[in-house]
Amino acid sequence: MGKHRAPESAATDFDAATTALTDVTGDYTVDAAHTRIGVRARHAMVTTVRGAFTEFEGTAHLDTADPGASRVSLRIATASIDTGTPDRDGHLRSPDFLDVEQYPEMRFDSTHVEQVDADVYRVTGDLTIKAVTRPVSVDFTLTGSALDPFGNTRVGFEGALAIKRSDWDLTWNAVLDTGGVLVSDRIQIEFDVSAIKQG
Repeated sequence: MGKHRAPESAATDFDAATTALTDVTGDYTVDAAHTRIGVRARHAMVTTVRGAFTEFEGTAHLDTADPGASRVSLRIATASIDTGTPDRDGHLRSPDFLDVEQYPEMRFDSTHVEQVDADVYRVTGDLTIKAVTRPVSVDFTLTGSALDPFGNTRVGFEGALAIKRSDWDLTWNAVLDTGGVLVSDRIQIEFDVSAIKQG
């Protein structure tokens, strides 16, 4: 941890999560309005640029008694990338990176789920970006469950995935005069998910 970085779980960050359900088994739909799918990359070897995909949909079946019977599916609109800078977003949508006209969607489909801790589930599956599909694993922490004021049963999960973008044919870069490259090959995808139980 960098000496200028706050601890990841500082006690003052948030109120404690609610855990209203001992069994969250069921079918869920991702609530896009309360979910964030973020991206982080190093820029010019000196700072971190953050962004997020703003259009996506997902479903999950959770089975706490038999985690291996659980499954997750996620679809992300590549054109919805938003880093807060229109010129950069336009470049990310171009053929240099996501090539959104030819590849309008990123996909993740789970192939295996296992429980690795009391509230941690390792989800392994196929991540497809552009025309490349590769297996990845993400550890998701169940952050809470609640009955909201509208009568919806909700569960929350957090997870992060580090990948090398070149593995998915995202290879554009520029060499810096001082050494290194403009955009890191290694990037991180962050998931803060709120899902609503169906039925």
